[in-house]
Amino acid sequence: MVYNQNSFYNRLIEWREGHIKEHYFVLLLSFFVGVFCALASWILKSFIHLLQNFITNQLVGDSHFYWYLITPTIGIALAAIFVRYIVKDDISHGITRILFAISQRKSILKAHNMWTSIVGSGLTIGFGGSVGAEAPIVLTGAAIGSNMAKFFRLSQKTMMLMIGCGAAGAIGGIFKAPIAGLVFTIEVLMIDFTMASLSPLLISSITATALSYILSGAQPMFAMHNAEHFHVGLIPYLLAMGLLCGFVSLYFTRGMNYLESRFKLVNSMWLKILIGGASLGLMIYVFPPLYGEGYDTIAALLSNNSESVIEESLWEKLTDGPWLLVVYMLLILFVKIAASVATNGGGGVGGIFAPSLFMGAVSGFIFARALNLLGFAVPESIFALVGMSGLMSGVMHAPLTGIFLIAELTGGYQHFMSLMIVSVVSYVTIMIFEPHSLYAMRLAKKGELVTHNKDRSVLTLLKMDNVIETDLKTLFPEMTLGDLVKVISESRRNIFPVIDHEGKLLGVLLLDEVRNIMFQPRLYNRFTVGQLMISPPAILLHDMSMERVMETFEDTGAWNLPVVDNEKRYLGFVSKSKIFNSYRHVLVHFSEE
Repeated sequence: MVYNQNSFYNRLIEWREGHIKEHYFVLLLSFFVGVFCALASWILKSFIHLLQNFITNQLVGDSHFYWYLITPTIGIALAAIFVRYIVKDDISHGITRILFAISQRKSILKAHNMWTSIVGSGLTIGFGGSVGAEAPIVLTGAAIGSNMAKFFRLSQKTMMLMIGCGAAGAIGGIFKAPIAGLVFTIEVLMIDFTMASLSPLLISSITATALSYILSGAQPMFAMHNAEHFHVGLIPYLLAMGLLCGFVSLYFTRGMNYLESRFKLVNSMWLKILIGGASLGLMIYVFPPLYGEGYDTIAALLSNNSESVIEESLWEKLTDGPWLLVVYMLLILFVKIAASVATNGGGGVGGIFAPSLFMGAVSGFIFARALNLLGFAVPESIFALVGMSGLMSGVMHAPLTGIFLIAELTGGYQHFMSLMIVSVVSYVTIMIFEPHSLYAMRLAKKGELVTHNKDRSVLTLLKMDNVIETDLKTLFPEMTLGDLVKVISESRRNIFPVIDHEGKLLGVLLLDEVRNIMFQPRLYNRFTVGQLMISPPAILLHDMSMERVMETFEDTGAWNLPVVDNEKRYLGFVSKSKIFNSYRHVLVHFSEE
């Protein structure tokens, strides 16, 4: 695009830069990000409810349960076709994509992410996909923040903050949970929390929540009434519940990863749709609570109306018994991750917020109902409540998010103590087995995850392309000592890579190794580079993470190491001093207020 100084866009940017200081402009921008996030949340929820009401009221009605075998496949197929032929980009794993954008220090999300996740997840969930709308709307909000910052030519650091504002606004808007929006952004997404970032995040989250109140009412999503308050006698049961949530979170995380890896082995889009849709339809037909987000089931468990969950299902016709509902819920708990993976693996678009809340509520109910059947007296609705917090804390590795989100979702602020006990125990339990959340795992495996550890985060932001040096003179093994002396005289370096004529690295030659013979002309034709070269202490691959590079330097004690590609072709050298200089540069930028 040719720069036109007189264009309206450029005059707008110049006016903004001349009349509004960036600090105040960021606050103003965070307000509008919150507004757009609330509107996006409202549009998505309305779209989902419109489709679900049509299917449940017009198609399924009172007796046509066989529609559950068909509608999920329709939704998955529509979403997959939309993504494949219209979007032409992968929009799954929304929060992982946000983490990747932050990790690459670009903080750029594509413009289509501002709307495509709404369409894709709306079709998926509206037709019965067993996933959540929250991760797609968080990606939508983050994309809104990123693209608004990009439009006004703000710095990458500010773009990163706007991504956080979009995520906070999305959580605040869809859950009516402003504190949870702020805490989620700090715990899961943001690199480093500072006082300068607090105000924009709060503005976006509060604005989105307030507008959601206006659009859809001020009632919490799951209002709890007459629930038993915390008392000391519950502590042993809460500790056990936290432990259970930790292990269910582990099952959730590893089960999801395993089943997703199986779906990736299927190469045909249509075969994926068929497998995912058919298996999901069958699961929903047998277990209707798996339909959609599962929020009706959660509401029933929180209101002590658990018997309604089994009504209007094939199981209702079985012989009634005190343990029947427990067995039914256990099977649902076991099958839920398969339903979620079938949805996304088949081509649908959705997140794991709702599945984790659903499995948490079911886990809490099963735990409490089993204790009550064994003769103990524990409040089932409270354990369904704290179960949601425990699962969210374990799956996302975000205990504060779990605590505040559930408190705000239910208006159950009087249960903070119970929520904290279960969330912390669940988090500590899963941390023993899994150091990263389900969101962060994929990036952590590739060394691209930014964490709250500033040293590790700065190393993550550094890339091999930024520190590799390519100005070293290369040698061939057949060159004589005399040829080497000529190369040394033209070089300012004291290390030389030795390569063959295909560019593959054979070894290195150090100036110190030939210093004692390089001034003896009588030896110039006696020795060759191939005789004088040595093997480097280690070889770096071009796609290594900087954290792994530094570990290699520490293990070998080397100061310079060669870099090769996957075919062992020489690309350049990396020096520890170059990494330190780049590290200091990034750290200064990274820590600026």
